[in-house]
Amino acid sequence: MGFLDALLGRTKPVKPDLDQLFGLPSAAITLEAAAGFKPTGVGSVCFASVEGGAFAQVQQDVQALLDADVERGGIAIESSRDSYGYSWMTARQPAEDIVSLVNDVHAINSALESTGFGPQLLCSLVNFTDAQQRPLALVYIYKRGSFYPFAPKPGGGERRDNALELEIKAMLGNDLRVEQDLTRWFPVWGAPGL
Repeated sequence: MGFLDALLGRTKPVKPDLDQLFGLPSAAITLEAAAGFKPTGVGSVCFASVEGGAFAQVQQDVQALLDADVERGGIAIESSRDSYGYSWMTARQPAEDIVSLVNDVHAINSALESTGFGPQLLCSLVNFTDAQQRPLALVYIYKRGSFYPFAPKPGGGERRDNALELEIKAMLGNDLRVEQDLTRWFPVWGAPGL
């Protein structure tokens, strides 16, 4: 950062900090106590796919690493692609085991990052629902190192419950680094489990 950058309003980008994901279990306690939202046991990582053998090999290695848990009673990781062309790796754990779910999501992110594919990482989600079956995801923005709530309205269509998102933002300020720039709260339509 130089003087000219400061003068022109340029800022140094925030470095991704995957360890922020480990704040999700305490955020889950806050969500349940304050708003009645409980984890669904579904978490996912979204990334831009890259063509080529190296990326395919990394994806297979991540799949094999996490599928090794299946032999010990764990749950397999699923790969999918959404209608926008983004790739997803989805982990499923028992709803009450958010710690294992966060570990799986962290492992996927870490494996992609450590093999040089960090720039392809877009976001990670952990899904929640309440007694009225309203869906909610806490979204970690890889390139910003922060979280935001995403609450699609039930019943189909691409509509968001903005009031609920702002309510959740206010609740989680002590548990997670919440993204303050609301223009960066992008919708994640078609995310697995929502």
